[in-house]
Amino acid sequence: MTSVRTVSSILLLLLVECAARPFYPLPSRRNDRSKQPLQTFRPYNIAHRGSCGEFPEETASAYKRAIEEDADFIETDILASKDGILICFHDLTLDATTDIAQHKKFESRKRTYEVQGKNITGYFTIDFTLEELKSLRVNQRYPFRDQQYNGKFSIIIFEDFISIALGAPRVVGIYPEIKNPVFVNQHVKWPIGKKFEDKFVDTLKKYGYKGTYLSKQWLKQPAFIQSFAPTSLIYISHLTDLPKILLIDDAATPTQDTNQSYWEITSNSYFDFIKDYVVGIGPWKDSIVPAPNNYLQTPTDLVTRSHAYNLQVHPFTFRNDNMSLHFNFSQDPYNEYEYWIKKIGVDGLFTDFTGSLHHYQEWTNPFSMGEESASKLLDKIAYMISKFRNSYN
Repeated sequence: MTSVRTVSSILLLLLVECAARPFYPLPSRRNDRSKQPLQTFRPYNIAHRGSCGEFPEETASAYKRAIEEDADFIETDILASKDGILICFHDLTLDATTDIAQHKKFESRKRTYEVQGKNITGYFTIDFTLEELKSLRVNQRYPFRDQQYNGKFSIIIFEDFISIALGAPRVVGIYPEIKNPVFVNQHVKWPIGKKFEDKFVDTLKKYGYKGTYLSKQWLKQPAFIQSFAPTSLIYISHLTDLPKILLIDDAATPTQDTNQSYWEITSNSYFDFIKDYVVGIGPWKDSIVPAPNNYLQTPTDLVTRSHAYNLQVHPFTFRNDNMSLHFNFSQDPYNEYEYWIKKIGVDGLFTDFTGSLHHYQEWTNPFSMGEESASKLLDKIAYMISKFRNSYN
């Protein structure tokens, strides 16, 4: 009888734990049996430019490291070379994160362009062919982070990034941003009148990315498309049904293409309009919870209102570095994750330190082990029950 009570207690505990969260099909009952599926029971762990707290951003090593650290999605920024090849790079200029200054043959390439009403001077990606860009090496952006990998990695193309995700041992989503589309379309031309957005979507289609959010096709190869440019997202919505995220900068920065204010694009009327084209927003986290003088103030209603319109909220960017943590968190990134996930209730987090977020979520959700672990646990319980029954036969 003691054995019966023990088994019953275990089953009861599992039922109680499962009652608080949705039940998802086990891997054995899905078509993509060869890979552990994407977890959907907790906020997404989005590797911002890869695990760029450890490796130089947007490099193959940064993305592979993020996958090793159990990122749900790897995020990248998409720009274009002079010859129209889509590359993974954040800045319009090469100055901050490459060794361009050491290449004397490129000295004459420095230019000044107007970008969103401001003149910017530097070495722009749109003035270099892919071959020339590949000759450069990428450096760590921030001097207070590990510098040992400077000069060891090259710029990668969008297709390399996709291959890294598809080559992962489990299902890993991609989260590409179509970067500064107005500027790129002004300076890079593709055959037969195609635009930056067309080239971008064509690449996604080439590798089989399709499907609405949480559809069978999407779960097989998950992807979010993001941009700060509303009209670009609307244009893309006519080319693919993949879910889209409208990025939102601080209150002082207007949208890239429509010159709308922060207050316009976060109003109820705008949410009612944009919800037909996007599944969520990606706001700067301090626009959700203001932090003057590095202290958190009363949260705004941005998350609550977004959820009322069935919009997800994926804020950016979470960083472990001391100067990036508000004083309220006592220099502890786990306190910050606790606050944003448990109190604010966000649906995903862009982080430079994927491993830290994964560890936090595993430690605070001991029964949320993912579908593969849950399957193994149920198999063990079934084995225990069968062994108990056999002992009485």
